[in-house]
Amino acid sequence: MNKTKYIFVTGGVTSSLGKGIISSSIAKLLVARGFTVNIQKLDPYINIDPGTLNPYEHGECFVTDDGAETDLDLGHYERFSNVPTSQANNVTTGVVYQSVITRERKGEYLGETVQVIPHITDEIKHRIKLLAKRGDYDFIITEIGGTVGDIESLPFIEAVRQMRWELGRDCVVVHLTLVPYLAAAGELKTKPTQHSVKTLLESGVQPDIIVCRTEKHLSEGIRTKIALFCNVSPSAVIECIDAETIYDVPILMRQENLDQEILKLTNMPFDQEPDLTDWNQFLYALKHPTGEVNIGLVGKYVELKDAYKSINESFIHAGTVNGVKVKIKSIHSEFIDETNVTEKLGNLDGILVAPGFGERGIEGKITAIRFARVHKIPFFGICLGMQCAVIEFGRNVLGLTGAHSTEFNKLTPYPVIDIMEMQKKIAGLGGTMRLGAYPCRLKPGSLVHQIYKEDLVHERHRHRFEFNNDYLEKYQNAGMNPVGLNEKDNLIEIIELSDHPWFIGVQFHPEYKSTVARPHPLFVSFVKAAKEYSNR
Repeated sequence: MNKTKYIFVTGGVTSSLGKGIISSSIAKLLVARGFTVNIQKLDPYINIDPGTLNPYEHGECFVTDDGAETDLDLGHYERFSNVPTSQANNVTTGVVYQSVITRERKGEYLGETVQVIPHITDEIKHRIKLLAKRGDYDFIITEIGGTVGDIESLPFIEAVRQMRWELGRDCVVVHLTLVPYLAAAGELKTKPTQHSVKTLLESGVQPDIIVCRTEKHLSEGIRTKIALFCNVSPSAVIECIDAETIYDVPILMRQENLDQEILKLTNMPFDQEPDLTDWNQFLYALKHPTGEVNIGLVGKYVELKDAYKSINESFIHAGTVNGVKVKIKSIHSEFIDETNVTEKLGNLDGILVAPGFGERGIEGKITAIRFARVHKIPFFGICLGMQCAVIEFGRNVLGLTGAHSTEFNKLTPYPVIDIMEMQKKIAGLGGTMRLGAYPCRLKPGSLVHQIYKEDLVHERHRHRFEFNNDYLEKYQNAGMNPVGLNEKDNLIEIIELSDHPWFIGVQFHPEYKSTVARPHPLFVSFVKAAKEYSNR
């Protein structure tokens, strides 16, 4: 049995080049060749995790089955490779230093002076290798967050240098850089890539493969120049041209032989071609829709590209199953009211009210939900979206004037959404929510039971507040049915309306589990309902 091989993905020149997509594409190609792969992200910020970060700072916070609040790149990892991630797949500087300081306080270093080298770097290497110990993997892919040369990234780069020295051919470094096109000169420039590699070399790390983000094709002369100045073979200079969709990238990297280059450098067999049949079928369906549906995404962070990343990708997956292009209209909930709701939502085929925290935009969400309910437009509420649906129904159907969530109004006369009992004594924020996968029993004969075709499902959560069971009987009698239940804690997980073609609210986050290989059934059904509504 071969030892586990380690692939490190670093980035230079500028941030947001797409290290996560390259890492995910490598994982996809290796899995398609029959190898077992796991993938992780090392983030250089000092926060313990992204759980307390504002979406304006960091985009979406992704949640794993075991309740880890992680970087959104882990969502890409799962969507591409179809391999579930965990707490071990995302490591921050904060976690590393917290662990080392805790051990120092316990006296585990026996009075040594605790330093970045070797103590911090040893902890980083331990975290990198931890994944290999949790399963029999052929490859562990580690993406290093930030850009080479950043002060905060230096300990991680040093850990990579040490692992290369320790592991030899069992370790390979893929460096992603930018080859910009200067329109005034009419040519691609390699100097930023050369300087980026030079910076990496100053830290003692020689990249084995250089992936070049570019908007124009690289000539053989450009490839040869990069290879010569950066001390790699010409075959290890990989073009990564701007793509129509991120899902094209594994195919482009296959055409560039990136996976084959990695296998050669790690002395692994590459005689078996990757099986990308299903992936190509997905891409064909994505690029050749037979129709389109317009879905309104109502939220408070809609101006942020990455705030609802998993929801957007879930719509792409569901659209291919239904043969349609899902056109998402982002609608800021803060600016919806009774005077403009018809103008903003009247031409939609479906309305999704997004998850979130905080009071801003809540009344707009409630107004949007009432519009969807009254006009029989397919509606999907996720987490806070489900809670807003409960509030709207309480106010406008049950006549509970002033009904609200105690998250926003502690003095509401009708707290139809209330904090969980187990959370009431917790004063902090990080990691105190109901996080990770929990079981949900589906009610036989319900719409969600027909959609899932299962009696028991496990979905991922990230919230503190719940449906208040004191009002359950009133809601049931009026037609809002609890059709998903966490039996252990008697918590309502899913509600649906009996007199509406498709009105479902879920307390969990189904978008976290949608992948290319397994589009989430709720999104698939929602898009189907929107398609039928559009046809009507």
